[in-house]
Amino acid sequence: MSNTITLQKDREKSLLRRHPWVFSKAVDKVKGKPEAGAPVEILDHKGNWIARGAWSPASQIRVRVWTFDQNEQIDTDFFIRRLEQAQAGREHLISRLQLSAYRLVAAESDFLPGITIDRYNDYLVCQLLSAGAEYHKNELMEALKTLYPSCHIYERSDVAVRKKEGLKEQMGLIQGELPPDEVIIEENNGIKISVDIKGGHKTGFYLDQRDNRAIAGRYAKDRKVLNCFCYTGGFGVYTLKGGAKEVINVDVSEPALQLAKRNAELNNLDLSKARFEKHDVFKLLREYRERGEKFDMIVLDPPKFAESKAQLDGACRGYKDINLLAFQLLNPNGILLTFSCSGLMTADLFQKIVADAALDAGRQAQILERMSQAADHPIATPYPEGFYLKGLVVRAI
Repeated sequence: MSNTITLQKDREKSLLRRHPWVFSKAVDKVKGKPEAGAPVEILDHKGNWIARGAWSPASQIRVRVWTFDQNEQIDTDFFIRRLEQAQAGREHLISRLQLSAYRLVAAESDFLPGITIDRYNDYLVCQLLSAGAEYHKNELMEALKTLYPSCHIYERSDVAVRKKEGLKEQMGLIQGELPPDEVIIEENNGIKISVDIKGGHKTGFYLDQRDNRAIAGRYAKDRKVLNCFCYTGGFGVYTLKGGAKEVINVDVSEPALQLAKRNAELNNLDLSKARFEKHDVFKLLREYRERGEKFDMIVLDPPKFAESKAQLDGACRGYKDINLLAFQLLNPNGILLTFSCSGLMTADLFQKIVADAALDAGRQAQILERMSQAADHPIATPYPEGFYLKGLVVRAI
C-alpha cells in the first residue's frame, strides 16, 4: 500500500498553484513508514489526491513534488520524459550560440526537484541535492544512458546542502571515463573556456553568467577594467576580447587565477593587457581607494552572501560595502556590472542596496541594463525561487 501524507487544513493552496514544495509544518498526518526519498501521495485535509512527491524526513522541505498527474509513476520512463522536455527547451540556445556546454536540468525549474545536470562536451555532470533524487538515482542514470549513450557521467554531489536532506556529500565517476583535468568548452560562438569538472566550483563552471559575460564585453572598449571575484576569469576574457585597454583580474584563489590566465591564452588574447592579482577583494578595494586608483569599469560577481534568511542582513551589508567602494573607484562615466546570486536577495532589494551605495558614495548613477541567469537556467512559473541571479549595468556619472 502506498505511503500517504495528509496536509493541514488550508495548506494545499501553493500545491494547487503547482509549487513543488511541502514544508514540515504543513503536514498533518503520515500514513505508512516511507523511507527517505521514497514516493508519497499528497492528500488535502479531506483526503483528496493532489500530487506525488519524495519524502524527506530530515528536511524542512518535507516533500518535493515529482508530478501532479495521478497516473504518472516515478520510474525510468518518467525521467526520460523530463530529460527530453528539458533538452528540447535548450535546442534553440545550443544552435544559436554554438554551445558545447549548457545546463541540461535546472532542478525544480525543470520539474526535477533537487537534480542539477550540466553538460560539458561529452560529460554530464550531476548534482543530486534531495533525498528523492538520491532515492531514484538508478532510474535517473538509466534515463541518461538511454538518451546520451556516448556521454560520460560524473557526480558532483559534494555540496553541504545535502546534509539538510540527511545525505552525505559524494562525488565520482558513474559511467564512462573520468574527466581529464581540463575540458575545453565553447560558448557564445567561439569563446573557449577551460573547465575543471572534478575540482571546480559547483559542477566546474558558472554557465549561468554566459549572457552577462557577453554584455560585459560590449561595454569594455578602451576601458581600464577591474574584474573582482574573477574565479576563472570569464568576464576578463570577454572584456579583453571587447577591446579593454587593461584588465585586472582579482581573486583570493591562486589556482583560479592560473585558470583565468589559461582562459585568456586559449582565446589568443593580449596578456600584456591583463593582470592576475591574488587578493581579498574587500581589502584590495580599500587599498585602491586609499591610493586614489581609478577604473573605467568594475565587475562585481561575488559568491553567495546569504545561504539562509538569518544571513540576509549581513549579506545586505556586504553588497552595500563592495558597491560603495566600487562607486568610489569609478571614473566619471564609469560602468559597474554588479551581481547577486543569493536567491533570498530580491531584485528590488538588490537595486535599493546599489542605489544606497551610489548615494553614500556621492555619485549620480543610472541603471542601463538589468541582467539575469542565462536561458538554460529557466524559471518555472509556479516556482519563483528559480530566479536567483540578479545583475545591473550601472553608469556612474
